[in-house]
Amino acid sequence: MNAARQTPGRPLWQRNYYEHVIRDEEDLERIRAYILANPEYWALDPENPERLGPAMPEPFC
Repeated sequence: MNAARQTPGRPLWQRNYYEHVIRDEEDLERIRAYILANPEYWALDPENPERLGPAMPEPFC
């Protein structure tokens, strides 16, 4: 993948990624809300090379 992207040595996986077991309906709803809202934060994400402003706040979820 890095050869195709011409980014040798760059990690492919997001830092601090972890699996999460959904244990109840409240947990599921919180995760759904996070997934729906997450694209809005791309413009502020430090990983976005075209970031529009300051870095996004600490995890909002």
